[in-house]
Amino acid sequence: MDRDRDRASEGRRLLSGWGRTAPTAAAVRCPESRTELEQALAAAGPRGVIGRGLGRSYGDAAQNGGGDVAVSSRLDRILSVNLEAGLVTVEAGVSLDQLMRAVAPLGYWPPVSPGTRHVTVGGAIASDVHGKGHHRDGTFGTHVPSIDLVAPGPGPLTITPEGSPDEFWATTGGMGLTGLIHRATLELLPIETSSVRVDSERTPDLDATLRVMSERDRDYRYSVAWIDCLARGSALGRSIVEFGEHARLDELPAGRRSRARALRFAPRDSLPAPPWVPSGLLNRATVAAFNELWYRKAPARREGHIVAAAQFFHPLDAVDGWNRIYGRRGFLQYQFVLPDGEEATLRKIIEELVNHRCASFLAVLKRFGPANPGPLSFPRPGWTLALDLPVSFSGVARLLDETDELVATAGGRVYLAKDSRLRPELLEVMYPELPRWRKVRERLDPDRRLQSDLLRRLPALADPTQAPARPARAGRQP
Repeated sequence: MDRDRDRASEGRRLLSGWGRTAPTAAAVRCPESRTELEQALAAAGPRGVIGRGLGRSYGDAAQNGGGDVAVSSRLDRILSVNLEAGLVTVEAGVSLDQLMRAVAPLGYWPPVSPGTRHVTVGGAIASDVHGKGHHRDGTFGTHVPSIDLVAPGPGPLTITPEGSPDEFWATTGGMGLTGLIHRATLELLPIETSSVRVDSERTPDLDATLRVMSERDRDYRYSVAWIDCLARGSALGRSIVEFGEHARLDELPAGRRSRARALRFAPRDSLPAPPWVPSGLLNRATVAAFNELWYRKAPARREGHIVAAAQFFHPLDAVDGWNRIYGRRGFLQYQFVLPDGEEATLRKIIEELVNHRCASFLAVLKRFGPANPGPLSFPRPGWTLALDLPVSFSGVARLLDETDELVATAGGRVYLAKDSRLRPELLEVMYPELPRWRKVRERLDPDRRLQSDLLRRLPALADPTQAPARPARAGRQP
């Protein structure tokens, strides 16, 4: 990292999430040691401090209007790699991109990768990110044997799932509100190549999509569906489903089977998004046209297609600053999970999106496997749908409020790392383990030095007396 550039970025700055909505100003610090992390906590004023990585949280989790933000860009060292054990120890500001470039040539890969590699290890832990392999490999935190945490109350701690499970799982998925992460040890997955073998299938409707994913994902490490949320009638829920495995060396073309070539990982963010995009560019007509083209050009079925890992895991990273295509007002990413057995609720939500002609440029459906013990960890067994929705879309707030009710009543939840507008009264309904998390946080941060815009928007995260009552509604209760 360019440390001179980091120093120049310190001071009061306007920060937003990746969705580019609701920016707030904060005093930015860039600690580069455990001592400086402790100093950042000690120096925090009444508005507190929150950690921040590369700013890829879509909402306001890494913002702290009027307070301090500790950016981890100087904590960017890979400290050790144990090839025999398949372990790596890194500082919190190491990005997955940096990690992949370092360990892929050695024959390893992170077991969990979200949709972008431009996230830090600290951010991946705080958000407990998931990827296309949750049904097989769980969340990021499942593969972290230890975390070095600087907590305001007890000070520096090393926390592990076995030795300090309460503190570990409160931190994993805890949205940065239990302490500032200094470093962590991660498990690695052995690979023979940096390519992925992909099998894909084009499905005609939602029933076929759910059936194909349910029947086939047990045979693959990775599974994902792009779903057309503008298709109507008999085509409702039509999708392109992809299943992936890390390619073996003998599956590559003959010219690429040397170890050096097979494990090479050097992707480039080569296509910059324009600095300004007309706000009406992504509308129902343009998104519908793109969806039709994307669906029609996909083969009905394809087996054994070999693609680069970056193309499979992080297709949007090929466009630098792609979030600008939504225009100056930005966009919301809305992601929810519904338990197994709530497929009818999933259908109803997709029908409502279609009826409102909600132009989601990106709609991704995945299946989740078992949950981990984290009280604020998002995944649970079932179906998760992620949508990108322009703020300029008329009626988006009301539509998502209604969707929240459907999700909560079905026993589901929204992902806090992507949220920017959840109604506070639904938080504890969606996260019933929240009281357990608050008790641990109270021990780790008794003076509440860790604060964020997310915390102030959802005050029940810290204080149960601030949770508004949920209006009574007819229907099932979670």
